Amino acid sequence: MPELPEVETVRRTLNTLIPGKQIERVTVSLPRIVQRPDDPQQFALELQGHTIETVERRGKFLRIIMDGLVMVSHLRMEGRYGVYPQDEPVEKHTHVIFHFTDGTELRYKDVRQFGTMHLFKTGEDMESKPLMQLGKEPLDPDFTTEQFIQIMGKRKTMIKPVLLNQAYVVGIGNIYVDEALFRAGIHPESIAGNLNEEQLIRLHEAIVSTLNDAVAAGGSSIKSYVNGQGEMGMFQHSLRIYGRKAQPCHECGTLIEKTVVGGRGTHYCPVCQPLPTRVNS
Repeated sequence: MPELPEVETVRRTLNTLIPGKQIERVTVSLPRIVQRPDDPQQFALELQGHTIETVERRGKFLRIIMDGLVMVSHLRMEGRYGVYPQDEPVEKHTHVIFHFTDGTELRYKDVRQFGTMHLFKTGEDMESKPLMQLGKEPLDPDFTTEQFIQIMGKRKTMIKPVLLNQAYVVGIGNIYVDEALFRAGIHPESIAGNLNEEQLIRLHEAIVSTLNDAVAAGGSSIKSYVNGQGEMGMFQHSLRIYGRKAQPCHECGTLIEKTVVGGRGTHYCPVCQPLPTRVNS
């Protein structure tokens, strides 16, 4: 948390707040947030004087595009951005502040301190870690059913870990994998390569529709997520399976079960998502 819908919501919010602002200086109070360059003072110096042009997203990463630079930022579990007037008191756990020439500030707050920032010259970020390792964007028009079927291939891994693997498809975290698998009627322990074409078509549609619905609702505020203006997402009120252990399934009334798949807590309906019978070879 946050996952693709939350990061997309933050991107959209920041895009209404910070383009056109020029960085006067940068304050870094927690050096380990800055991953590239490895010297936070150099990071701050390189950003000085640059103007923000737009904010884009790649998977769960924000790409803050400037004139000649790109800052790649991962919010991890509880990272937040917010824009404030410079005279407003700085909240606890605020680790990086971008001071703008117009008297406002972009502040990065992270209670868990797991977030990261990488700075690149324009054109270098997509060819370098961490972005170069990422798979397909599920909300891009070219993420077709045919492409999805090809990605799944003959993988002999359970479908949930495959969907969580950012090298295949990006941004679908634990919440939305559970939701998409439920919509598609597929058990999370089903072997990816054993799913037939009809199932993969349903799953592709479920992934896209789940993520689009979540983006439209501003994401899910499961723990402490808020967007760049401090507003909560609302998709948690529409969750059909995630977080509903021992509650009746909305489709059939069976109590929802929770297990662990690939090391992640996993919710499913044993009736709507039956586990296929495995044939011994």
